[in-house]
Amino acid sequence: MEIITDQLTWKDSYKLYTGSIVPRPIALVSTMSAEGVPNLAPFSNFCGVCPQPFTVAFAPLIRPEDGTKKDTLRNIEATGQFVINIVTEQIVEQVNEASFEFAYGVNEFQETGLTPVPSAQVLPYRVKESPIHMECVLEDILTIGKGAGSSNLVLGRVVQMHIDDRIYDHGKIDPFQLQPVARLAGEYYARMSDLFTIASPKRDKSIGTK
Repeated sequence: MEIITDQLTWKDSYKLYTGSIVPRPIALVSTMSAEGVPNLAPFSNFCGVCPQPFTVAFAPLIRPEDGTKKDTLRNIEATGQFVINIVTEQIVEQVNEASFEFAYGVNEFQETGLTPVPSAQVLPYRVKESPIHMECVLEDILTIGKGAGSSNLVLGRVVQMHIDDRIYDHGKIDPFQLQPVARLAGEYYARMSDLFTIASPKRDKSIGTK
């Protein structure tokens, strides 16, 4: 099958996009409106950018129905702050509930039963049930595309992390204890508990590399 992506409708492009780029980690993003109302929403367009400065990115899509911005993006534009909460097997059902398009100003903490706890350096709450929290300040927002299927890439600098002692092991995260989940296409998710290792390749330093 040969496909010219510019010739696809946004819906057909979305199906190939979400079905091919897998598995995707999920960022449960908590924000605060300018009026002080908490908001909580999951995004699987999420990745790390660099470790120094510790920077992450996620990309909320523009609503295709009316071309408006997601509540999360509106809040970040207003306050310049957000928290990334890592999603695990234990909370994925509640995270799925948070993906519902609630009206602006609805507190998703109350709707999902997840517990808000104060952050140290930013205003948005952290999610108590998540084992990793990344308090972030906004670095930049890049607009990608126009209309249905377009998005805004949000770049945030992590200013403080909170890590559950159970998953912290001498400066590293124990993946067996973390039990993260990932997003696939449609209604499919993946448990990331079937782990295996591959040793890093080693080369004789006397042999040049291209």
